[in-house]
Amino acid sequence: MLLEAKNINKQFAKHKALDDVSISIPENSIFGLLGPNGAGKTTLIRIINQITAPDTGEVLFKGKPLKREDISRIGYLPEERGLYKKMKVGDQSIYLAQLKGLSKSEAKERLKYWFDRMHIMPWWDKKVQELSKGMAQKVQFVTTVLHNPELLIFDEPFSGFDPINTNLIKKEILDLKAKGTTIIFSAHDMPSVEEVCDHIALINNSKVILEGNIHSVKEKYKENNYQISYTGDLGLDEPSIYKTLHTKITDYTTDAVVKIVEGRKNEMLRLLADRVNVKEFKEIIPSMNEVFIKAVEENNALSI
Repeated sequence: MLLEAKNINKQFAKHKALDDVSISIPENSIFGLLGPNGAGKTTLIRIINQITAPDTGEVLFKGKPLKREDISRIGYLPEERGLYKKMKVGDQSIYLAQLKGLSKSEAKERLKYWFDRMHIMPWWDKKVQELSKGMAQKVQFVTTVLHNPELLIFDEPFSGFDPINTNLIKKEILDLKAKGTTIIFSAHDMPSVEEVCDHIALINNSKVILEGNIHSVKEKYKENNYQISYTGDLGLDEPSIYKTLHTKITDYTTDAVVKIVEGRKNEMLRLLADRVNVKEFKEIIPSMNEVFIKAVEENNALSI
């Protein structure tokens, strides 16, 4: 594991921000850190970045306790963006790069590459206050990744981007992972989480309520529902095998969603083969959005 948070607790006054939180982030993965607003995600990110300290628990980086000097190996793009509005874009980018340990000449060379790549080179001599929100976010994305950190933390990286720039940043994130970078990706946009993440942890009410490989997590929440398209008369008269949830007839083809009794899928297939001409038969796997809602609702119900 590249990074592990073990039994992290953090309290602010009377508010328990994190309650015995543990997560394990595999090396060279994109790890989705999910949860409703106020669940504790940002507090955990701040602890990993050593902006604040846990009351109890520890953070391990490559199996050793995280130290102050390890921060140079981390890049952090916070949800709350912040650039000096009166400075020129190029000057500020060089300044931020030098804070990460790059020389001025090295910073200029890397910035030119990234500014060309992100289509923002014409803004080099403009003041930050002249940038649109999306342009400013591109600049901050570049300054976050510039020093080639081993771990990148993106908190709502697509906030405020139009679809074209969202796709651009998404491709860059996947490319960084392909080059060996480990990424923590905190977002509310579940389709993006589903598209880029390998693993996820879901925090709710200050606790981790779900963690694992994204495929395994989705498999856990499937409900034996199947999409069937067919021609002919199925009859829909076998309640001991399945329950019809939805049907629709289009151009003489029936599309049905059914819930099959666990362990009786093969029986259902035999029934279909005997009665109708099957066009499609596939299991319905829940989306991450559906998993998120169901897991949080179940956890909230237990907390009442």
